[in-house]
Amino acid sequence: MKRKLAALAAISLTSLGLAACSSGSEAAGPADDPGEKGFDVSTVKTDPAVAKLVPANIKKAGVLKNGASVDYAPAEYMKADNKTPTGYDVDMVKAIAKVMGLKDGTTTHGEFDSLIPQIGTKYDIGVSGFSITKEREAETQMVSYAELGFSYGVAKGNPKKFDPKNPCGKTVGVQTGTAQQETIKEISKQCEADGKPAVTVKEHKMQTEIVPKVTGGQYDAVLADSPVVGYAVKMSGGELEIVGEAFETAQHGVVVNKNNEQLAKAVQAALQKLMDDGTLKKIFAVYGADSFILDKAVINPNVSE
Repeated sequence: MKRKLAALAAISLTSLGLAACSSGSEAAGPADDPGEKGFDVSTVKTDPAVAKLVPANIKKAGVLKNGASVDYAPAEYMKADNKTPTGYDVDMVKAIAKVMGLKDGTTTHGEFDSLIPQIGTKYDIGVSGFSITKEREAETQMVSYAELGFSYGVAKGNPKKFDPKNPCGKTVGVQTGTAQQETIKEISKQCEADGKPAVTVKEHKMQTEIVPKVTGGQYDAVLADSPVVGYAVKMSGGELEIVGEAFETAQHGVVVNKNNEQLAKAVQAALQKLMDDGTLKKIFAVYGADSFILDKAVINPNVSE
């Protein structure tokens, strides 16, 4: 989430945590994090009509395999044990699998920019804060489930006087391969075109590497999806705060291999079931992100960028 690819607009945000880094490559959340318990997917029942749509190979395996960059709380991140993925995207995948009549929906960590090429081989689907763009729809099938935007986070009190309306000359941290990376580069180009200093863009493979550099004073701001920055603020103990209005609204979707129309239809049907019975909203509510849920799951919806 996350993980988009261009354009500008506005929304408000509410959720990202200053997740504690460990010796592993993923980030582990604190013990009091809502993701430690997550959503109880045992309450989700199989829908026979949806189960009929599931491709034979996945039905035989009994597992829906998801690839995600598990460092993006509250969408996908590690529990305090640094072994177990959690987050609203992770719980959603499990719920989709249950509706499909499968034993489980698993999430495996991979670097964000490596995920899409492996969907259809290593992974059945990709649920990792993927914004829906024309470019991604040309390469894959995407099934919509949420809509949200971007926000800037700065150190408490904004000591570097970062102006979200004029980031020219400032240092901003973003995750590699995300829409935020593309957006801040476009903003930087505009700065130069206007005769202002460029934005110094600091790119990191892991989202959790960025916030400590903001609160520590090395960077002026972090730019990420709204729920992600909001959660970071909540979990930072007051060391991080949101500045300015959220912008760049976009739909997020489940990524399916371009050639697997049957699975795309099964995912769409499962998501629609979860939307219609209120389960998807309940899953996102655990993480304070239920306001971002869409009413309709659409395969490759029409998007402007």
